[in-house]
Amino acid sequence: MRLRDCHNFEDFRRLAKKRLPSPIFHYIDGAADDEVTYRRNSAAFEDVDLVPNVLRGVEQIDMGVEVMGQKLAMPFYCAPTALQRLFHHEGERAVARAATRYGTMFGISSLATVSAEEIAPIASGPKMFQFYFHKDRDLNDTLLERARDANFEVMALTVDTITGGNRERDLRTGFKSPPKLTLSSLASFASHPMWAWNFLTKEKFDMPHLSGHVGQGTNLAVSVGDYFSTMLDQSMGWDDAEKLCSQWGGQFALKGIMSVEDALRAVEIGCTGIMVSNHGGRQLDGARAPFDQLAEICDAVGDKIDVICEGGVQRGTHVLKALSVGAKAVSGGRFYLYALAASGQAGVERALGNMRTEIERDMKLMGIRSLDELGPHNLRTRSSINAGH
Repeated sequence: MRLRDCHNFEDFRRLAKKRLPSPIFHYIDGAADDEVTYRRNSAAFEDVDLVPNVLRGVEQIDMGVEVMGQKLAMPFYCAPTALQRLFHHEGERAVARAATRYGTMFGISSLATVSAEEIAPIASGPKMFQFYFHKDRDLNDTLLERARDANFEVMALTVDTITGGNRERDLRTGFKSPPKLTLSSLASFASHPMWAWNFLTKEKFDMPHLSGHVGQGTNLAVSVGDYFSTMLDQSMGWDDAEKLCSQWGGQFALKGIMSVEDALRAVEIGCTGIMVSNHGGRQLDGARAPFDQLAEICDAVGDKIDVICEGGVQRGTHVLKALSVGAKAVSGGRFYLYALAASGQAGVERALGNMRTEIERDMKLMGIRSLDELGPHNLRTRSSINAGH
C-alpha cells in the first residue's frame, strides 16, 4: 500500500499501522477501557441523515469560516496533539506546513516535540497553543509567555486530563515516551527499520516546552497516563481557568467541554471558544460522543461563543452534519496523525486535500453555496424517522 492509494481515513490508518512499530501505532489508535466511547465518536454521525436540496446553482461555493477570530479556508483544522515526532521524524513541522498550505489552523501541544518558537515562522496561518495546567506554576507562566512571544493567536486549555485515562493498549505494549525497548516490543521495533533509523539518527527526541522544568517526557521514559496523573494539577478549578483566560488576554478556549453547565460557565469566565471533546475516547470510557452532545450545547451557548466539534470526524459529511447542528468548525487529531505516520508532510497534505475535496463535493450535493446556509433543517435523526412510521 502506498500514499497514492490512501483515499480515506481507514486507508491512512492501515498505512500508518504498516509504517509504525506496534507500541507507537497503538498509542495513536488506542483509547480508554473497552474503547466504547472511541467507537461511538464516529458512529454517532451515522444516526443522523442529511437532507439535500437541489437546483440551487452551486457552481461556485465558499467553504471559508471564521473561528475565534481566525479566518480558515475550510471548516476543519488540525487539533493539537502530543509527541508528533514519534510518529514521523518531521513531526509538528510537517503538519504546520500542510495546514498552512490548506489555509487552516494548526495547533501544538504543551507536550509538543517541536517548540512554539520554531513552529511560528513555519506556520504563517492561524496557530493554537494547547495548554496543560501543571503543578509547577513557573512552567505554566513560561508556557503562556512562549506562546504569546511566538504570536500564537489562540490559547486552548485542556480540561479533561485531570488524571490519566486507563489506556490498556499502552499497558500491554509497554508504550513509554520516549520509546523504551522491552523484550515484548523489541521485535516490533526491529521489524520497522526505517522508523528506527529515523528515530535514532535524526535529532534527539525532546519536548522543548518542558526542558529545564520536568524530567518526565524528556529524558525519562514515562507513560502519558502517568504524566497526566503526576505532573498536572488536580486541584485546577474554574478560578484557575478564569485567571489563565485573563492572563492570556486574547482568543481563549476550553478543550474538553461536554456539558451545557460547563459550556455556560465557559461563557461566564470570558472564553471565546469551546471544544466539545472527550479527548478522542482516551479518558473517560462510557462518556457521550461530542456529536451526540453538540445540539444541546449549541442551543445553549452557540450565539455567545464559538463551538467546535472535536472527535470522530472522518468524512466531509461528518463536517457538514456538525455545522448543521450549530458548530462553527470541527477539528481532529487521529485524522492527520495517521497520515503523518504514513508519509510525513505529503501524507498530511493528502489527507487535508481529500477532506477539502469531500467538503466541496458534499456542499454541492447538499445544494448550498456557503456553510452558513446549513442548519437543523438539513438533518433528520434515525429515531425521529422511525417514530414517524
